[in-house]
Amino acid sequence: MKNEIKRLRKCVFLFLFASAFISLSAERFTFKYNEGDSYRILSSVHEDVYFNGLFSHHAEIVNRISVKVPSVDGDKAEHDATFMTSESSSDRSGRPVFTWGEEYHSLFKRDKFGKYEIGNEYFMPVVRDVPIFPDKDLQPGDTWTAAGEEAHDLRRGFDLQTPFKVPFNVQYTYAGPETINGKVLHKILAKYTMNFVNRQRPVDVLSDYPFNTLGFSNQTIYWNAENGAIEFYDEEFRIIIETISGNTAVFEGTAHAEVADLVRIKPEVVVNEVQNQIKDLGIDNTQVTATEKGITISIENIQFKPDSAVLQESEKRKLEKIAKILALYPDNDLLVTGHTALAGTAASRQQLSEERAEAVASYLIELGVKDAYHIFSKGFGAEQPIAENRTEAGRARNRRVEITILNQ
Repeated sequence: MKNEIKRLRKCVFLFLFASAFISLSAERFTFKYNEGDSYRILSSVHEDVYFNGLFSHHAEIVNRISVKVPSVDGDKAEHDATFMTSESSSDRSGRPVFTWGEEYHSLFKRDKFGKYEIGNEYFMPVVRDVPIFPDKDLQPGDTWTAAGEEAHDLRRGFDLQTPFKVPFNVQYTYAGPETINGKVLHKILAKYTMNFVNRQRPVDVLSDYPFNTLGFSNQTIYWNAENGAIEFYDEEFRIIIETISGNTAVFEGTAHAEVADLVRIKPEVVVNEVQNQIKDLGIDNTQVTATEKGITISIENIQFKPDSAVLQESEKRKLEKIAKILALYPDNDLLVTGHTALAGTAASRQQLSEERAEAVASYLIELGVKDAYHIFSKGFGAEQPIAENRTEAGRARNRRVEITILNQ
């Protein structure tokens, strides 16, 4: 009898222990939204591109996404997002330098399980409805399936005026919790394959168009259950697009993305702070203003070697002082823009402005202000003068480089 009681007590104990373990390990995943939230996603993509079986080029691409949540209605939240895609060039040392690329604006809603509501006029985001969570508790090893889609912008290559959408089904597996950098994150595997045949030529397209889309994506998502958001993810992918005329394009590579709070700075406060720093450091020919994108430090009459993008040593010393100011805002990305006076051809002005912006961005990277993935450059030629080009004094002011501490 005593042995039977011991066995019974042991079974009860094991049952309670197992129940407690299941209770502790089961998780219900949902997106959490708060009105006024803002965050940034920065993804880097390394891909090889092939055309008709021949290697075309290797691309390193940065996607910078800034998102605001203006309203939350029950289980759905409105998202106001700006997407910027940049492909890199390299400076003289071989470091990547990312130019500020085309911007896309999107408005969409997303519910707590991850499902999108988005109009056909928006081309971003590319991957939609990933991840989608089931309305139940999940334990390590659990799997589920949900539909998703990719929406590609093929306006340039194929004259498609709406997103080219490729549907697929995603196979999900909850792999379990992991502790990374002191945080408990939940590892979720998301895999899908694409095999989409577009059998109907769009009525407004007379040229070549995509006929068959094949490929796969394997994503490893690390989920922050406390925040109700993705912390980061890694992906490997291969996409094949076959056109009706027989051309084939292949894109294959890897991607990594991280989500972070968007640290917003108060313009009126930061303008005063930066102006005081510039005065204290004795930096001349430099102005500070609040702009649509953030706080802009304008370095007028910046000196390069004649007709080049090689910085004079005096300007390097000036940038070293400005770097001390930029270091006070470690959570904000930077945009460096180049501007020229009205001289030469439009094409030469544009090229020179781009090269000079890249030179300043590269030197800031060299100084350790930011890494290459958080500093972007852009040239405007002579399109945005701040003074008359009829006088040398005015032209000197227009020959400038501006550094913007991004607030979006």
